Amino acid sequence: MMTSPHSTHSAAAALLARREFLTTAASGLGAIGLGATLDEDGVFAADVSAGTAPRTHFAPRAKNCIFIFMAGAPSHVDLFDPKPTLAKQDGQPMPESLLKEVRFAFIKKDSARLMGPSFRFRRHGQCGMELSELLPHLGGIADDLLLVRSLRSTQFNHHPGQLLMQCGRSEFGLPSMGAWLNYGLGTASRNLPGYVVLSSGVGSSGGATLWQSGFLPTSYAGVLFRNQGEPVLNLKNPSGLPPTLQKKGIDLLSRINSSRYSEIRDPEISSRIASYELAYRMQMATPELINLGSEPKHIQELYGIDRPEPKGLTSRGKSGNTFKNFARNCLLARRMVERGVRFVNIVYASWDHHSNLAKELPYNAGCVDQPIAALIADLKQRGLLDSTIVAWGSEFGRTPLADNGGGKNTGRDHHPFAFSMLLAGGGLRGGHVHGKTDELGWGVVEKPVEVNDLQATLLHQFGLDHLKLTYRFQGRDFRLTDVAGNVQHEWLG
Repeated sequence: MMTSPHSTHSAAAALLARREFLTTAASGLGAIGLGATLDEDGVFAADVSAGTAPRTHFAPRAKNCIFIFMAGAPSHVDLFDPKPTLAKQDGQPMPESLLKEVRFAFIKKDSARLMGPSFRFRRHGQCGMELSELLPHLGGIADDLLLVRSLRSTQFNHHPGQLLMQCGRSEFGLPSMGAWLNYGLGTASRNLPGYVVLSSGVGSSGGATLWQSGFLPTSYAGVLFRNQGEPVLNLKNPSGLPPTLQKKGIDLLSRINSSRYSEIRDPEISSRIASYELAYRMQMATPELINLGSEPKHIQELYGIDRPEPKGLTSRGKSGNTFKNFARNCLLARRMVERGVRFVNIVYASWDHHSNLAKELPYNAGCVDQPIAALIADLKQRGLLDSTIVAWGSEFGRTPLADNGGGKNTGRDHHPFAFSMLLAGGGLRGGHVHGKTDELGWGVVEKPVEVNDLQATLLHQFGLDHLKLTYRFQGRDFRLTDVAGNVQHEWLG
């Protein structure tokens, strides 16, 4: 019997819709309460349990990721990549061969001059890793760090560069890394989102586009936790609404939405069910999560939660009590990992030092150095670092040239041709430096790493083959790394 193209398409659509339902409502956020509701009614019971298994392609090394995104682009030559030659050539013009056909955001080529690093570098740990004097706490855990000095980007402006780093391409509407991970693995937490975003400082230029779900169901999008007031907007019940009545309302909505889903197979209906059920459970879990007073005093001091804002220092990254907020976010990230949150994105902005770098960089570095080092050390002492990747990175680096666009020559312009990144845990090598830039820190000369290579390697540590983790949308199979990406096996422990 011949099968019509229409019936074949309908069957394929039904299979895809069923898979979307299982991977969102069952193994995703909808498992929080929806499974119990459907099980009571005998609906989809077998499918719900079947959908909870992660879709790994091989044995994973990592279960969680804390991606600390330093939006605005820190200067690699002042923090991670020592350049004695650049220091010696301070004030000299750049070789014309390097400036040919190069685009800058603000620098005027004709009068551009090299600017030496503002801070000294010191060796740390048994590995002898060289880091800036501005990062003494990270230096103290150097043997746990993988320092990549050979990253490069195709984008030289902030928002496109941030989209490339977080979403795999510099375009709107694509899923971010956290969304892809939760799509591939499902959430390990019953009471919290699989993907949480914590923000400090002035906020990134990319905003919510950096933690979107794109064409994936919306239940995979990052959930933003705020630093003041309610951590999540609209989470509290209106006054006069008892929990028992709220639960009955949610159960009724779940039944109505499930019935509607069975008719039209719209995956966004299952995402809506997931959102209702998740919000209900978060009302109970979130107050305990954010109660950092339950942490021992020595842990609070380790992270520097009560550090005062430094006097005489300011920066583009300062917004309110930034030191306290960033330290709290790092401790919250550890608590979230303990409770099964798959991907935590800590966003701190801004490092966009076009001027006043020598005065403002110490503020930003001082804000993040102690809490990040504490986070890695705390995860390690709890036995969580082996299964948790901590990444510290940005969209690109800063030029070895002074930014003369405003005539001040006290900062650095955007630089996509070379930048650095720190990683730790999750089966990655500690005490290792990967790659090398030239004597000025301008370009990569050994072991270049593209942004998609980084993403492919992170997925690999979660047991996911970046070539196989795909989602069909508008007639093609999309993936985080698009048509690129190579796993960096040298990074693996």
